[in-house]
Amino acid sequence: METGFLSRNPVSVSNPRFAMMTTNHEDLIGYKFMLAFDGRTPPPRILDWIANRSLGGFTLFRPFNYDNPRQVRELTAALQQAARDSGQAPMLIATDQEGGQLAAMGEGTTQFAGNMALGATRDAELARRVGRAIGRELAAMGVNVNYAPVLDLNTNPRNPSLGIRAFSDDPTLTAVLGAAFIEGLQSAGVAATIKHFPGKGEAAVDSHYKMPVIAHDRARLEAVEFPPFKAGIKAGAKLMMTGHFAIPALTGTSAYPATVARRVMTDFARGEMGFEGVIITDALDMGAITQGAGQIIDVIAAVRAGVDLMLNKDDPDTQERLYAGLHLAHTRELIDDAHLRASVARILSLKEWAGSQPQPDLDQVGCAEHRALEAELARRSITLVRDTAGLLPLRLPDGARIAAIMPHPEDLTPADTSSTIVPHLAAALRAYHPHVDEFVTEHRPLRETITTLRERVTDYDLLVLGTINASMQPEQAELVTELLRLGIPTVTVAMRTPYDLAVYPASTTHLCTYSIQPASLDALAAAIFGEFTPSGRLPVNVVE
Repeated sequence: METGFLSRNPVSVSNPRFAMMTTNHEDLIGYKFMLAFDGRTPPPRILDWIANRSLGGFTLFRPFNYDNPRQVRELTAALQQAARDSGQAPMLIATDQEGGQLAAMGEGTTQFAGNMALGATRDAELARRVGRAIGRELAAMGVNVNYAPVLDLNTNPRNPSLGIRAFSDDPTLTAVLGAAFIEGLQSAGVAATIKHFPGKGEAAVDSHYKMPVIAHDRARLEAVEFPPFKAGIKAGAKLMMTGHFAIPALTGTSAYPATVARRVMTDFARGEMGFEGVIITDALDMGAITQGAGQIIDVIAAVRAGVDLMLNKDDPDTQERLYAGLHLAHTRELIDDAHLRASVARILSLKEWAGSQPQPDLDQVGCAEHRALEAELARRSITLVRDTAGLLPLRLPDGARIAAIMPHPEDLTPADTSSTIVPHLAAALRAYHPHVDEFVTEHRPLRETITTLRERVTDYDLLVLGTINASMQPEQAELVTELLRLGIPTVTVAMRTPYDLAVYPASTTHLCTYSIQPASLDALAAAIFGEFTPSGRLPVNVVE
């Protein structure tokens, strides 16, 4: 590999071996890309890219790249071997393993309840332990970057894309838990990514489809949205993910997202906040970013603003178009060479750190220690909000019949893996009582379903009625209201966001699980049958 160009214009990193891997302008541009692809093994075009161009790395997605932990370990090993064969620095290999409703690594890994469940425990040490366990499992599979934790505050209960992905609506609690999670994750050799900078909790639309506007003034942002990110930076998070939303208090306009704003990415994130790590975009295929031929304009603007890595989805044509466009922009001096080299140095420094981390044995994935921690989090997060009926703990005659009712899980946003989870409420209850019948409705129950179900459950002695975002799904609220009118003793459960009680306020016994993962529903059953006393506390303000 020719090194003359670099010897004249070196990229400054601590390890000269990595610096020698960048030889020309085209390679500098390649480092800016985090690619995605559809395949359980590396496709030929991906191997060709690694062989002929430099590259930041890859993002793995559950539908495209995941069968089981061993397959992922073999996939990542193949990608890293290709990098070694071409003389490149180690690849950054990333995924979204937040826990809860977003788990890019699926069956076989430990499925922790997620951030809001941690918020309900208010235990920083537990957050640290969960972060480390997630990190150990990712590292064992060869993943060295996790797009977590979310540090947005769920201050808007109707935010369509956040919900239980947030720890809380409280900046202090979020800062403490987020910092602990970061420390745990990175202690396992996996780089943490604080997102979505500088805070999109107030968003009223999903940036996958449209650009939100965060309209608060600077004083409010300093008091609420910014503290968790300051804590994440202080904790040493190695990456920061931009948010595709407008924030006029920093930019002076609502015309474009923070991702493309130098006043946010450089002046604020690096200048005021002191972040020295790698800044990566959120996915570039979102509706908040210009799509089609004009997308390259936003990508050039993001690079000029100070963003280091571009998170691409799996479309090869788009990847090639953006690569060619950035290369052309560089040769036309729209992207300053010194600016680009400083960015590449940050990327190479992260690669150097990632490449120096030991890889745990694969038996760490789903191990007994992590399963026990999964159960601990689930139990400690269960929150009893109301029991004015005095139903709990349940004391039922042996022959009593329970109807377990819940909607079928769906992916409510593109950042969701809930549809992969099999309804588990009835099975969890059967561990404590033999006569439990399961009723799984549509996610938005039809009027016919509500009428039929109302007739079918009239002879049951108890209803355990789970809802999933009923506060934003009026059909679920209607179902609960109709069944409560029957006068049958009923336990209602908010199985995702904890705001559901507000839309069926007649419930007299109500709990929150913050998760539909089996461990959380097993913990719910144990709690309502008196195996333990729920100790979780609402991590967000809920108007009952």
